[in-house]
Amino acid sequence: MTASLLGLRTAIYAAPDLAQAKAWYGRFLGIDPYFDEPFYVGFNVGGYELGLDPYATPAPGTPITYWGVTDVQAVWDALLAQGATPDQHPQDVGDGIVVATVSDPFGNTLGIIQNPHFKLG
Repeated sequence: MTASLLGLRTAIYAAPDLAQAKAWYGRFLGIDPYFDEPFYVGFNVGGYELGLDPYATPAPGTPITYWGVTDVQAVWDALLAQGATPDQHPQDVGDGIVVATVSDPFGNTLGIIQNPHFKLG
């Protein structure tokens, strides 16, 4: 028997102050969470879940989730305007793919990627 991955379902971010994190991500995403409980908040972002966990702690060396965007620079600017800290400035990593990372106010690394070659399915 082999196990195969079906694809990304959820990226969970530490949210030591859940109310503040929910408000921050809600403003940035422009949507309300679809799941909102004192132990977890979930946003549906393009069919994937961005989760906020008040019991998690940001851990150095954990994998970085890159969220797809159509314009890395515009999203980068919006994140910084909202109080994120720059980590990796937008850069073309080849073949028209542009990536960047920021730290949210709660210590999590948030990646964004503009990849003209990626297609769901």
